[in-house]
Amino acid sequence: MRLALILRMHFSRLMFGLLAAFLLSGLANAVEPAKRPNFVFIVSEDNSIHYLRLYGNKLGITPNIERLAAEGLTFNHAFSAAPVCSVARTTLATAMHAPRVGFQYHRKSALANLPPGVKPWSAVLRDQGYYATNNSKTDYNFKVDMKQAWDMSSGKATWRNRPNKDMPFFHMQSFADSHESRLHFPLKQMEKPTETSHDDVELQPYFPDTPIIRYTKARYFDRMKIIDGHVGRIVKQLAEDGLLEDTFLFYFGDHGGVMPRSKGYAYESGLHVPLVVRIPENFKHLVDHKRGERTDGFVSFIDFGPSVLNLAGIKPHKELDGVAFLGQGVSAADLARRDEVFGHADRFDEKFDMVRTFRKGKWKYIRNYQGYYADGLQNNYRYRQLAYDNWRDLYRADRLNPVQRQFFERRPVEQLFDLEADPHEVNNLAGDPDQAKRLADLRGRLRSKMKSINDLSFYPENRMVTDALGDGVAFGRKNAQQVSRLSDLADLALVPFADARKKLGQALRSKGILRRYWSLKVCANFGGQARPLAKAAKPLLKDKDLMVRVRAAEFLGGIKAVDPMPTLYDVVNTAETEQELMIAFNTIVYLRDQIGHKYDPEKVKLKFDKGEVYRRVQYLAGTEPNTNY
Repeated sequence: MRLALILRMHFSRLMFGLLAAFLLSGLANAVEPAKRPNFVFIVSEDNSIHYLRLYGNKLGITPNIERLAAEGLTFNHAFSAAPVCSVARTTLATAMHAPRVGFQYHRKSALANLPPGVKPWSAVLRDQGYYATNNSKTDYNFKVDMKQAWDMSSGKATWRNRPNKDMPFFHMQSFADSHESRLHFPLKQMEKPTETSHDDVELQPYFPDTPIIRYTKARYFDRMKIIDGHVGRIVKQLAEDGLLEDTFLFYFGDHGGVMPRSKGYAYESGLHVPLVVRIPENFKHLVDHKRGERTDGFVSFIDFGPSVLNLAGIKPHKELDGVAFLGQGVSAADLARRDEVFGHADRFDEKFDMVRTFRKGKWKYIRNYQGYYADGLQNNYRYRQLAYDNWRDLYRADRLNPVQRQFFERRPVEQLFDLEADPHEVNNLAGDPDQAKRLADLRGRLRSKMKSINDLSFYPENRMVTDALGDGVAFGRKNAQQVSRLSDLADLALVPFADARKKLGQALRSKGILRRYWSLKVCANFGGQARPLAKAAKPLLKDKDLMVRVRAAEFLGGIKAVDPMPTLYDVVNTAETEQELMIAFNTIVYLRDQIGHKYDPEKVKLKFDKGEVYRRVQYLAGTEPNTNY
């Protein structure tokens, strides 16, 4: 009996010891984290795929980037979502669609809030033990605590500053040597030769063949060689630190550009960016591709954050719109099957627009919600580039062929392009009966996408700023039915006017401000066809809502049914917000420059003329400084 008791006591002690050892082992494993990869983003500003040999242009000689490709994965179809820096970078930082949250305007007139619980994914990495640095551009359109988003964000930021050399890191490095401003040079600059031969430059079909445009494009190839040198320097630093084979290195452009008709425009030249991811030897097991491969799978800036988080073993927030394209659970075959991408372009500085795109495979659909505006509508900063001025001067002199004239003339409300046959998007197939089924399919896909994200651009910017930016996602969900109805109203521009006339007439008389507002925009898209609705629109020149008055003046002035300027003078002299003034002045520039109405600056008595409003005042007064000549 006693022997049995002793044996039971020894057994209990043995089991307790084994259990304790097991628990202590587990605790030790929990305290000592598994090794995780590092991440470095190298970002060249304002360049699309069209300026690299890696993507087929023999003049884009970038050996360091090509070396990354040989040691990693090249993406044939990577997209920035928006063709301008603040919107693209905010999309990159949040992994959320800009029109869903409310940060789709460049330059922002107000900052958007992210939904509760959502933070920049660089902050999520920090929460999980990563050292996150940014050198140094931010240009975000949302409210963010920079001390939360980054351990360091400045021109001195580097992974080398992390307090513990065993600490994993994420570093983002931006280079402005390829930025648009580098092509803002005086005419005298052309006396200096470029390294790239002007004679070897191949011009896009929409450009006239002039010395200025050839010089500008050759200079841009030279700028890309400087970018390539920066890439080589960072790779060398990682190698010197013994970190290269522990680090996923992403090289990409922050959006397209920067020759005319690229940055700021939702064509492939503005959205389609280079992307190469170098695969480190020590973490190649996380990627279902071999070094040196290319993929045709479509990826967008909304996907970059989820991809980094997935590679780091971190689950993304449920509100993020992107999907990981690298890491556990992502096969090469799965990635290759991705063939769709959504794009958008709204206000760029003082120039307004609303463009949405949907690409599936080689087919690209563009929806111009204000097709009556020319792409080339004045933007002061853009026209500091000699190539823009040169192109517009030739248009005004009537020395361009029909393809070259497109940029300065009103656009179709929808466009369809076969990008294999027409990579520069100059041959619109939307009216081709053989493409009617495909057009309807892509139109429906875009419409569904916009409704699914509750696209906030169906609200004029002044309304969005006052009503939606506290939490744009929640606002969109609450008003999803209204967004859907406004989308349907806007799409009356896609049917024959005879089929749309009755509904437009009803909307013009609606009690709903936004229905009146959008019905006038649709009428402006129909142009002269909508003249039978002029009588119903004229009372709206005195509407209680200032923005409805602007759209009434825009439609009626566009068909020369009235002199729109007295209405617009009254609006700009009455408006209380910057957003209202910007919208009104955009319409004034359109009516003066494209339609031919006279503008008298003496009739305008502004309460303030700061920021983007000041740019319009300068231009309309003929005092916009041109530093190029």
